[in-house]
Amino acid sequence: MKLTIHGAARQVTGSMHLLEVDQYKILVDCGLDYEKDRSIQTNEDFPFNPGDIDVVILTHAHIDHSGNLPTLIRLGFNGQILCTPPTADLTELLLLDSVNIFMRKAHKGSNKRGKGKFNTGAQPLYLQKHVMDTVERFVTIGFNRPFRINGNVELTFIPVGHLLGAASAVLKVTEHGEEKSIAFTGDIGRKNYPVLNDPEELPQVDYLVSESTYGGRYHTKDKSVEETLIEVIDKACVKEQGRLIIPAFSIGRTQSLVYALNKIFTEGKLPQVKVFVDSPMATMATGIFRKYHSLVNQEAQAFYKDKGDEFEFDNLTYVETLKDSRQISNYYEPCIIISSAGMLEGGRIQDHLFYNIQNYYCTILFIGYCAKGTLGFRLLRGDPIVHIKDRELAVYATIKKTDVLSAHGDHDDLLNNIKHQDKTKLKKVFLVHGEGESMKLLADACEDAGYSVTIPEKDVVYDL
Repeated sequence: MKLTIHGAARQVTGSMHLLEVDQYKILVDCGLDYEKDRSIQTNEDFPFNPGDIDVVILTHAHIDHSGNLPTLIRLGFNGQILCTPPTADLTELLLLDSVNIFMRKAHKGSNKRGKGKFNTGAQPLYLQKHVMDTVERFVTIGFNRPFRINGNVELTFIPVGHLLGAASAVLKVTEHGEEKSIAFTGDIGRKNYPVLNDPEELPQVDYLVSESTYGGRYHTKDKSVEETLIEVIDKACVKEQGRLIIPAFSIGRTQSLVYALNKIFTEGKLPQVKVFVDSPMATMATGIFRKYHSLVNQEAQAFYKDKGDEFEFDNLTYVETLKDSRQISNYYEPCIIISSAGMLEGGRIQDHLFYNIQNYYCTILFIGYCAKGTLGFRLLRGDPIVHIKDRELAVYATIKKTDVLSAHGDHDDLLNNIKHQDKTKLKKVFLVHGEGESMKLLADACEDAGYSVTIPEKDVVYDL
């Protein structure tokens, strides 16, 4: 059995791991790599022949895990993609959105070069046809249901929270009469997260490929999600009678935020404040959450039985059209605007910022990570002037940040997931999906606990 980390090796994005059992090749995740030194187009430079891959296992829908699947198919992959049912539906939604982003960039380039001409550097990585080809390859498997991939390999998906349908992939492999096991954690969620179930413990395995995103970092634990939101809303919308803008990713983060707000207002913990969810994708994703309602956590299911749909309440409006989105600027009562994207690098959120960044009575609350170079990063850094929609605008709005809605487990969560493994059985931990410092801090903690750890280099083959 051989393991090669082709993506998310000593970096966060582009998860892609190759497991070879005899001549059978299994690819675990196939995400877009959008590190700062790579262009989107370099994602088609696979370090293997896509036609040689026998099967793909997809841990969850996020683009850094799923976003390069259509490219893999476009370049020759002809096998099945194994995932949970919610992952299949959410991935289709995210991949179609990626096509729209590619096309906007391509047309933006063509406008600079002249009518009808594409900018060579901005050619779409794939088109809607390739996404539809990808969707046709999905074979869905429920949680905790062993699925035999072939005579020698059995797959089981274990719930890990993080996102609806997200799973760790546990593989039992029989090779030359010997049974071995390996688990790929995907992205590990956190306990007591709104809407999502807690991560389940993994069975004992021989090898563990673990994410390390929050290695060395710890979430705020002194306040709950609701307590944090109440404090911010009370100041921004009740006392100051202003507006609160929350940039939030459409899939996962928005649904958890809406549910938390629903509980706050339904239980009378704050006066009623108008809430706008301004993201067509968030509306579609919420429909998928409703479709798989049996997979949300027990608290959300109990709320549904007692008080109704956790994603609907009286003062909530899902904004559909662009025209309606622009009308929000004319709403002069206190309000909360939830809009994508979380790092402010596109989407309707830029319109809301354009009209509110110079509003002293506006608060912008970040609830997720903002990569270096993004508008969100510059605002969090405290830049007094920012560039939005071809304008230089002074920042008069209040900028706040909280990590209570981060869907990633922190250092303790990651370490405890590893420490659940019997150190006499677990031969090796491979750390992926993290920045260098995070990986090192988590590796040091694992070694202190008595585990053998490797931070793999990209494209290096490890014999297991």
